[in-house]
Amino acid sequence: MTNGVFNLKSWWALLLAVAGGMAAHGQEARWPDERKTGAFHCHADFSLAGSDTLLAELGTLQKDLQATLNIPPSREPVHLFLFHDKATYQQYLQKHFPKVPARRALFIKGRGPGMVFAFQGPDFEVDIRHECTHALLQANAAGLPLWLDEGLAEYFEVPNVARAAENPHHAVVRELALLGQAPRLEALEDLQDLRDVGREEYRDAWAWVHFCLHGRREGEEELVAYLRDLESGITPGKFSLRLRRRIPELDAAIVRHFRAFGQKEARK
Repeated sequence: MTNGVFNLKSWWALLLAVAGGMAAHGQEARWPDERKTGAFHCHADFSLAGSDTLLAELGTLQKDLQATLNIPPSREPVHLFLFHDKATYQQYLQKHFPKVPARRALFIKGRGPGMVFAFQGPDFEVDIRHECTHALLQANAAGLPLWLDEGLAEYFEVPNVARAAENPHHAVVRELALLGQAPRLEALEDLQDLRDVGREEYRDAWAWVHFCLHGRREGEEELVAYLRDLESGITPGKFSLRLRRRIPELDAAIVRHFRAFGQKEARK
């Protein structure tokens, strides 16, 4: 939840710097370990020999997004830059991206393929799945609202088997539902700046994504249609208006969903 998405201009010049001149003069510089998995080109300053499970998950992340959200494969590769410690990571970003705020992990997107940066730490795998979800979504659905971009990244940041019922947000959201409190969708839609997204906003964004994917069928249908409109270049309007047309008692519906969800298996 401490990650970030940033848009940058002059992307090609920046990528040449970030990759250590990897495309300069037609030459490709080598990092200590480099792998390709799915849409991701991984560059690490340490050996990836012990990261087979994570790399396999990244290889299937795009398939998961396609199957769950009915979105097409990424149109472009994603460059994933991994560092062995926080200090090296921070020094690298400070050198090449001095104006980017300090974040635990970053997805940076300009006019070309996206770039993800992360370092080995307690939340290393969660951070990578989160930021790589941003990268895959932004490759297909430019203009994705901030709240939905973050909500989907929160949903997919845990392993596939944990997404339905084992996300850390689930217990708190269910406690609030038992008190009759629904997350405020319209308030999330007003968010325009990542600096305004805190723990509660990440949690509530995840809750709406979870409701759409595991609650009422109309929610899933509307989410898929909304993303399809974005991918097609159609102005989709506010998701809240679309969803409330399909589910007039929307706030009550999401409260019922989380009250009951802990007592039953996920619909899928």
